[in-house]
Amino acid sequence: MIGLPEIWAGLLALAIFIYIVLDGFDLGVGLSFPFLKTDQDRNVAMNSVAPVWDGNETWLILGGGGLFAAFPLAYSIVMPALYAPFIAMILALVFRGVAFEYRWRDVAHQKIWDRAFFFGSLLATFSQGVVLGAFVQGIEVEGRAYAGGWFDWFTPFSLACGVALTAGYGLLGSTWLVMKTEGELRDQAYRLARLAALATLGFIGLVSLWTPFLSPDIAERWFTFPRLLYVLPVPTLTALAAAILLWGLWSKKDWAPFPSAIALFGLCFGGLGIGIAPYVVPRAITIREAAAPDSSLMFMLVGALILLPMILAYTAYAYWVFRGKVDPAEGYH
Repeated sequence: MIGLPEIWAGLLALAIFIYIVLDGFDLGVGLSFPFLKTDQDRNVAMNSVAPVWDGNETWLILGGGGLFAAFPLAYSIVMPALYAPFIAMILALVFRGVAFEYRWRDVAHQKIWDRAFFFGSLLATFSQGVVLGAFVQGIEVEGRAYAGGWFDWFTPFSLACGVALTAGYGLLGSTWLVMKTEGELRDQAYRLARLAALATLGFIGLVSLWTPFLSPDIAERWFTFPRLLYVLPVPTLTALAAAILLWGLWSKKDWAPFPSAIALFGLCFGGLGIGIAPYVVPRAITIREAAAPDSSLMFMLVGALILLPMILAYTAYAYWVFRGKVDPAEGYH
């Protein structure tokens, strides 16, 4: 039966996924900076995300704030377990934002700010991957509190997820540039996107094979009959999305790679949900156990039903206004 806790779990999952896609591609643009040939190429790349990049992070605030309000028990367990990568991520996002603004105003030190933009994007991306890996592998819980150590998050699996997400955001960023740019910059983006696509698909295979070994419960969900029949569409559609992505990249269909990359992320996110549901802290705390009282969830849901359509509307409008290829002669100054 679907109740208020499940509705809020769905809303938070939606917010997190939207954040991953939207901030993922502009972090990915930052990851591409060292591989772009000229300052003009970097200017155009940054101009492609300038109208939307800060709005993309709205969804991170919504996800974190929503977790605290709707699932306070989960928040009190997850945060102490992952303080270090979370703090690294936040500091990197702040540093990256400063670099974004200063590179236009402190032209004498633009090279320094370009490096800061790249390293901020890299650290934020890697930290998010580490958080994801540490979350999926499980958090030690005793009673209703975190019972692990400061560095339980530091494992081969979490580090592999950090590298995997870096490749994935690189794919989102480079396919975004394919869609938004022309000429030599577009050709560079295609070359980067092909490398990122191969790396991302390789890591999807690696993490998919590794994850079932983390827990017998995950393995049972994916490899036992008849459950296998219910989850089979996920790898099937993933293979289809991968095929369309590779076709779009090698045949240079500008419109195809970015939506295909988003589809890949969506299917991987769905696979993650299959592996951990109905837990909000994997294999320790369920959605219902962690949820706030129904009265609080209902009160917040009324506000969410008002605010979420507004956020979605202005986000869609911003992307619609700035649709199409970027004009190299115009942009953020």
